[in-house]
Amino acid sequence: MRDEDIRLLHTLEDAVAEELNRHLGTAQSWMPHEYVPWDQGRNFNGVLDGEEWSAHQSKISEAARLSLVINLLTEDNLPSYHHSRAELFGLQGAWGEWLHRWTAEEGRHSIAIRDYLLTSRSVDPVELEELRMTQLSKGHEADASASILHSMVYLTVQELATRMAHRNTGSASGDPICDQMMARIAKDENLHMLFYRNLLGSALEVAPDRTMVAFKDIVTQFRMPGHSIPGFQRAARLVAVEGIYNLRIHHDDVLLPILRKLRVLDLGGLGTEGAAAQEELGAYLSELSTRATRFDEVRAAILSKKTALAESGEKQ
Repeated sequence: MRDEDIRLLHTLEDAVAEELNRHLGTAQSWMPHEYVPWDQGRNFNGVLDGEEWSAHQSKISEAARLSLVINLLTEDNLPSYHHSRAELFGLQGAWGEWLHRWTAEEGRHSIAIRDYLLTSRSVDPVELEELRMTQLSKGHEADASASILHSMVYLTVQELATRMAHRNTGSASGDPICDQMMARIAKDENLHMLFYRNLLGSALEVAPDRTMVAFKDIVTQFRMPGHSIPGFQRAARLVAVEGIYNLRIHHDDVLLPILRKLRVLDLGGLGTEGAAAQEELGAYLSELSTRATRFDEVRAAILSKKTALAESGEKQ
């Protein structure tokens, strides 16, 4: 670890402790099993000689199903995330206490989502397990060149992006039980985002130029942690069109709220490197807004065509 990162860890220790205490005082305990429709469950074929899964058994939309699978497989990689964060933040003091708490809370998400998917027969259990084995066998390898600040910026953006994806997945599912479960999970993700976002506020005070460079690097190259999951690109296209997560949401509901809250684009007194990063970040956001507008137009055309086809089918 770089010397500057070690110094920053110590500098932010008090802020971490404060944010940890705030989180513990705000977070509400909840039980994953309470959000699962156990009365819908029955044995699958195999050792217990139950009923084989078939696609017609799923009651949720295809977009919601794909999104839930991507979300679950992302959560399943938790051991790798914990390891990579522990290497950066360490496991001592407030940093370590936070990391363990974060890991425990994220673990509840995968428990609830998997139990829901299998109990409600919303997904092929064999395919799901094969995907899990593939994804976890690859693990998650953090960028060795990334600094603590890069990790903090990434986690802030990723937690809010995940919160939006979870919440919109529940809404798109068409199942009130799924909607309730994903809304509960989204609350956790929002609190996680607040932890990292508030720490970045402290980082901007003590290391403004380095933090600005981290913002520029992460925002302009951001990818969701599940991007390496098999079938991710197809799922991403479908959930984008269905309004679960897309460029417009990423720009309007994720990036802009974070940057405005921290006044990233308005921060003055930066050095040459920080000012250059700030300018590049502003230009990127302008470009992203243009791309989001183009996407909106394409999406509207696709949805209009789907509606027209559906209406013609009903008339026939």
